[in-house]
Amino acid sequence: MTTHSVEAFRQKNVLLGGEWQENEQGNRITLDSPSSGEDIGSVPALNEAEVDKAVEAARGAQKQWQKTPLHERKQLLLRWADKLEENKEAIGTVIMQEVAKKKSSAVDEVVRTADFIRHTAEEGVRINGELLTGDSYNGGPAGKTAQVSRVPLGVVLAIAPFNYPLNLSASKIAPALMTGNSVIFKPATQGSLSGIMMMETLEEAGLPKGLVNVTTGRGSEIGDVLVTHDGIDQISFTGGSGTGISMAEKAGMVPMVLELGGKDPAIVLEDADLDKAAKEITGGAFSYSGQRCTAIKRVLVKEEAADELVAKLKEKVEALSVGKPEDDADITPLINDKGADYLQGLIDDTIADGAEVTTENKRDGRLFSPVLFDHVSTESRIAWEEPFGPVLPVIRVKDEDEAVKIANDSEYGLQASVFTQDINTAHRIADELEVGSVQVNGKTSRGPDHFPFLGVKNSGMGVQGVRYSLLSYTREKVTVINQ
Repeated sequence: MTTHSVEAFRQKNVLLGGEWQENEQGNRITLDSPSSGEDIGSVPALNEAEVDKAVEAARGAQKQWQKTPLHERKQLLLRWADKLEENKEAIGTVIMQEVAKKKSSAVDEVVRTADFIRHTAEEGVRINGELLTGDSYNGGPAGKTAQVSRVPLGVVLAIAPFNYPLNLSASKIAPALMTGNSVIFKPATQGSLSGIMMMETLEEAGLPKGLVNVTTGRGSEIGDVLVTHDGIDQISFTGGSGTGISMAEKAGMVPMVLELGGKDPAIVLEDADLDKAAKEITGGAFSYSGQRCTAIKRVLVKEEAADELVAKLKEKVEALSVGKPEDDADITPLINDKGADYLQGLIDDTIADGAEVTTENKRDGRLFSPVLFDHVSTESRIAWEEPFGPVLPVIRVKDEDEAVKIANDSEYGLQASVFTQDINTAHRIADELEVGSVQVNGKTSRGPDHFPFLGVKNSGMGVQGVRYSLLSYTREKVTVINQ
């Protein structure tokens, strides 16, 4: 068993063509801790020629890998999962330092990722084709049969976000490998160290040479090179809606799975269990300081329940600890100054619009105390824009129809929560909401990871979740037998 120290990964190279390499010009990107601002390491800044090298290696390796028996692919993934879990403390520590996620959540992410990989390996051997007979169609000949197989797409470009640098990377890489594809892995710049650590455990598990290639660098410099490269056969991206939409325009006919932004509402009716609603909403809104596409980002509550719900939310929000990820605080610094300044602008505008600040409104650099707003107007930016930070607006509504209208007027359509004790009402509202998933009496969240996960409108396209992801990395191929 190899146990990795944190320091061993401070200055990391990338995996290109089966070798760990430095950038040819020696250009590197220095990574700072969002919490302390200290230098925590660096990764190579690749150029276009190195991207070409990565894609060439991936294309060559994929031809052999697709011929590898499924049970051998499965065993590679199972070994990878074991290696990850063996190193959960070291990798979790780097996640904590890179993205300011509290230590317990960072370690949990490593374990969750290992679980995802194992489930993918088990489910992957069950992805089968079908056999169609000609005479099942009117006038079709009995001697004609169609063998429908599922085959890999080729080279997959996996672009991951900062907020779940392991889980949302492996959720692309594992199903791609299991279905016979090769991978170009572009980790988020802030998240590259832990992403590379994950790749090293995969190599230790027996990764064939050239099958996965790591391309670190700023999206502004190599993003378009990767997305428009004629050697890429599929793109899986998690990130902002603007970036995803632009990427889709540039990629042309290349199939894509996009997991983008959200403005997930929690609709609370007067008959809801308000204690449960307050607990779920607080967890859904403020976990990882609200830096999640599935975070609850607005509460739409009927006037009859609003005063009591806000009081319960206020109590729970004020109980959240604020501080450093090393101290396992609930609310930790945001990922960068740009995000922090954007959030501050939203807070300032919401106050100027007349909303009531019910909790402490305090900022120290990138660290914000969690803010709960009441009496928020639908004219405020915060009613529609994604804050990606620890702030939650409460919008009071007169009835469920108004709540549904406000929810659906959004450009996003990821998830929504409905809190009511009337299951018929829950179903009726769920049917009307223009989102990928509706949570009844629970917070918006991704998972369990074998559930389908999807968004509509500007929240994405395609479906993820173990089996759904496996299918997204394959296509049908038909062989017709004439007798």
